[in-house]
Amino acid sequence: MTFSHECIVCIVNTGFSDAVMDAAREFGARGGTVIHGRGTASREAERFFGISIQPDKELVLILVPHDLTDKILHALYRAVGLKTPGQGIAFSLPVDQVVGLSVFSPDASGEAPAGNGDA
Repeated sequence: MTFSHECIVCIVNTGFSDAVMDAAREFGARGGTVIHGRGTASREAERFFGISIQPDKELVLILVPHDLTDKILHALYRAVGLKTPGQGIAFSLPVDQVVGLSVFSPDASGEAPAGNGDA
């Protein structure tokens, strides 16, 4: 089953949400939502993965067209993956319906069109 959009969820250490969005924007993401949270990993998980777990996290939710998902996930892995200071993980969830997004197609001046369309 193919969906028109996907929600990319990226969980990183606090302070790395800008790096997430910078990497995602390079491949077509237009924006995201940051939610603050706390991790609950155990000491066993820290030993298993060989990293220290910082409890304060940022979850970045990015809604993108399906065809951008793989490129953005790979960019996130390189920019904020587990072996970086951001110690991030990212995954995508299918989205079967979307409302409230404007269709972005800049005119010749580079400005977004007025009005609101649906994606």
